[in-house]
Amino acid sequence: MDTVTLGRSGLTVSRLGVGTGTNGWAGRSQQTALGLKGLADLLCEAHSLGVTFWDAADQYGSHPHVAEALKSVPRDGVVITTKTTSKRAGQVTRDIDRFLRELHTDVLDIVLLHGLSAGNWPKRMAGAMEALDRAKQAGKVRAVGISSHGLGALQAAADSDWADVVFVRINHAGTRMDGSVAQVTPIIRQLYEAGKGVYAMKVLGCGSLTGNVEKAFRFVLGLGTVHALSIGTSSLAQLRQNVQTMESLSGAYPIS
Repeated sequence: MDTVTLGRSGLTVSRLGVGTGTNGWAGRSQQTALGLKGLADLLCEAHSLGVTFWDAADQYGSHPHVAEALKSVPRDGVVITTKTTSKRAGQVTRDIDRFLRELHTDVLDIVLLHGLSAGNWPKRMAGAMEALDRAKQAGKVRAVGISSHGLGALQAAADSDWADVVFVRINHAGTRMDGSVAQVTPIIRQLYEAGKGVYAMKVLGCGSLTGNVEKAFRFVLGLGTVHALSIGTSSLAQLRQNVQTMESLSGAYPIS
């Protein structure tokens, strides 16, 4: 499994990540529906196959499953993203302390402001951003950023120096993205050229593009501006297919 440094975050991740938030919100997702052991076993198998980048979130309800997997996987052997929907500084600070307890870890690798859509988020979320900055300074968080769910939010992330990591929606069909492929891809290039870690969701269009996984992977990797792909995986068969596809492309799409 190819690995890459996730932009200026300095974090080394596998180019394939495993997502835990397909149709995820309000504390559940397709992955958490597998149950505590089911999802934890899937994450452990992912690690054994070289998938060392796991995407979680408070809103997916996947912290307990990640914590269970970490009983069998070395903590320093994975990079874990989580996300907060809180907007105020105090709320974010409490979230960070709770996330640390729930994940049974001393540090959160990546914390993102979850599901931002409006272009004014750098002003509207200033308190939350300050709290995340303080958490970084205290050594509780390694990297911060946003998951983007709107073209305005994506452009603001490119225009702002704040985010270390940006989670973007991109696929060759334009399915459930922040805008059209033509609108989104130049902004992703801006993010990449600014040194931000860029990783992708919706690569398989929430399942609509699974008929040709290789084509979907090749398109996003071929942009040359996306460090890693986070694929929501609900079974060992899906996981193994995704790993096999990514390994078949090893070395074909290098990224600095």
